[in-house]
Amino acid sequence: MTIDQCYQALGGSFAEVSNRLPSVRLVEKFIGKFLDDGSFDALCAQMSAGSREDAFRAAHTLKGVCANLGFGRLLSSVSRLTELLRPEASAIPPEAGPLMEQVREDYRVTVETIRAYLGKNCQP
Repeated sequence: MTIDQCYQALGGSFAEVSNRLPSVRLVEKFIGKFLDDGSFDALCAQMSAGSREDAFRAAHTLKGVCANLGFGRLLSSVSRLTELLRPEASAIPPEAGPLMEQVREDYRVTVETIRAYLGKNCQP
């Protein structure tokens, strides 16, 4: 898999990302670091705990990481979730559950694609 194919599978554009990160080696470094980023795990934990404010923060952080790295597929779903969680409320809105499942699926695809590109044989 080439870096262009990787980004196509991620719903992004390597050409766009290369404007921010000027070398393939730098892009590989940062997409590899994504595998260790705790934002998704924090989002899952806060959604399970029912903490809207903390879930919003975690979703917003994950959204920023995806935007910077050009992970368009995951960016799309986590952006929608972020906006759903943004309004101050005492609880997580019920419609956040199905959207969180989409984020979960997009995250899985993103991680699998990155691992396939980097040639890592790690467990999720």
